[in-house]
Amino acid sequence: NRVLDTNYDSSKNGVFTKKPGTLSTDYFVNLLDMSTTWKETDKSEQYFVGKDRKSKKTKWKGSRVDLIFGSNSQLRALAEVYACKDSSDKFVKDFVSAWVKVMNADRFDLRLN
Repeated sequence: NRVLDTNYDSSKNGVFTKKPGTLSTDYFVNLLDMSTTWKETDKSEQYFVGKDRKSKKTKWKGSRVDLIFGSNSQLRALAEVYACKDSSDKFVKDFVSAWVKVMNADRFDLRLN
């Protein structure tokens, strides 16, 4: 999750939260926030800046990979589930489940019941 602020180059791309390092649903909430407008920052259209619709102040920086969660219908549906106010427990449960699955993927010494 990008809100954990663990980008390889310490960039702030995709860190859509005011509480970096905290596992939360902020990424999805802020990505789908309709008060934010997104515009490319370079000719390659790989990086974008999210600005407040009214004040025009920069709120977030993201990449094309981040914005796909808002534009692809199937990914957006998943993002909307996690952006709901009552989804924090589901998000943490799903995150932990996926984390354990990935961490155990090459552990042939483990016996799973």
